[in-house]
Amino acid sequence: MPELPEVETIRRDLNKAIIGKTIKAVEIKTPKMLRPLTVNKIKQDLLGATITRADRRAKILILSLDTKKHLLVHLKMTGQLIFQAAKTKTLIVGGHPQKGGLESLPNKFTRAIFTFSDGSILYFNDLRKFGWLKTVSEAGLAEIKNAHGPEPLTNDFTLPYFETILHRFKNRPIKQLLLDQKLIAGLGNIYVDESLFRAKILPTRKSGLLKPAEVAALYAKIIEVLKLAIKKKGTSARNYRLVDGGVGGFVNYLNVYGRAGAACKVCGSKIKKIKLAGRGTHFCEKCQK
Repeated sequence: MPELPEVETIRRDLNKAIIGKTIKAVEIKTPKMLRPLTVNKIKQDLLGATITRADRRAKILILSLDTKKHLLVHLKMTGQLIFQAAKTKTLIVGGHPQKGGLESLPNKFTRAIFTFSDGSILYFNDLRKFGWLKTVSEAGLAEIKNAHGPEPLTNDFTLPYFETILHRFKNRPIKQLLLDQKLIAGLGNIYVDESLFRAKILPTRKSGLLKPAEVAALYAKIIEVLKLAIKKKGTSARNYRLVDGGVGGFVNYLNVYGRAGAACKVCGSKIKKIKLAGRGTHFCEKCQK
């Protein structure tokens, strides 16, 4: 699933590409992704509007319009955004990699198409149709923003705040707590597993039993991992053509996620995978305590 680094990467890339562009046409191929909106309603909100800003809250991409409306995009498990320039046909792609997703656009994965007045196009592809689109007012946007905890790369995410929520929810497994979007915005399976590994903490540990030094280490590793992942354009970005034509990817820095059965890069033990809070969870039981 695209997490904070993946959504932040596409936000930064789109911020360079689509600001000032006016939406000329909207085609919704999968209407259920608009619930509770209708196709007519989203077209009414978007047609003729100009994009003024690309922002992000947690894992939600926010495209602000000059009409004071906001188009929200959640990629969920398998969503993918593809911007195609008008003349050069250069692609800016972000989200979940899909085999064949970039071929013959639009294709069988395409759920929505936004055409701009200059001929450039933004495609929303989604293999499993879990992603969603929504338009909201200023008040609606504020409500969504307030429903999430602090962003882990902002000044609102402090060590005292982190200590407070671990004590407040002391009986929760630490991984379950870190995935709670009401407490910390944007963390997902990949970066929680990787942060816990770097902090040498088992994902099953009860939050309230972590020692002060462990809490401080985990706090620092969450920030460290997210910054590195954004720098490397996320874990999924390795399969994409990026803005500068190069390649990126945090995949080479993964220690545990997606490596079940492989040797730990630190101690050589086999990486284990269990289900925790309904999520696949990867760890090294020798390195993590």
